[in-house]
Amino acid sequence: MIIRSLGHACFTAGDGKHTVIFDPFLTDNPEAVVTPEEVRVDAVLPSHGHSDHLGDAIPIARRLGVPIIAPYELAMYCQRFGAEVVPLHIGGGTDLAFGRVKLTYATHGSAVVTDNLIEYTGPACGFLVTLSGQTVYHAGDTGLFGDMRLIGETTPIDVAVLPIGDHFTMGADDAVRAVEFLQPKAVVPTHYSAFDPIRKDPHEFARRVEALGVRCVVLAPGEEAEF
Repeated sequence: MIIRSLGHACFTAGDGKHTVIFDPFLTDNPEAVVTPEEVRVDAVLPSHGHSDHLGDAIPIARRLGVPIIAPYELAMYCQRFGAEVVPLHIGGGTDLAFGRVKLTYATHGSAVVTDNLIEYTGPACGFLVTLSGQTVYHAGDTGLFGDMRLIGETTPIDVAVLPIGDHFTMGADDAVRAVEFLQPKAVVPTHYSAFDPIRKDPHEFARRVEALGVRCVVLAPGEEAEF
């Protein structure tokens, strides 16, 4: 499993044959290291409708002819603009040519917000994605919730991508507890540096995670790691 950071909460996960992209906010992302036109993936996975997560999902999916996999309401929003979609819902999953995708609960909102409209796009979600027998848990924007323990008990997680920025998501204290619940083999922190309200030290978080005996890899935008 190769995890690459593209800036803010945008990551790709690949197995050498197939790649998916999470939360493809690239246009107007101060940390973006690629343009939407440079992305090559097999599926697009936005965790919710906020602009710094839905981002460029629709144009990427339309250009490549690949599906957007998202909660039903968000998928229907994307379909309205010409994207191919695979609508799922919390707790549901599906097998695709590249692997398996399952949606998890996330404690967060989801809406497309414009100057004159707020359009609700269903619940936010996290993703469990299995590629070539390895599973990455991309938690999306979320607070800590007790069922993370159940996720860890029912699904062996090779890599957990967890937000630590506080303010809109879990902070470091809750994210450390999430690691205890999930029991992943490795952790990658996210959502901690692109904007002033969420700026946190990921290396301090990494030290706390590694004190639990869990590998923690801090990825700067453009960096990748193999798990």
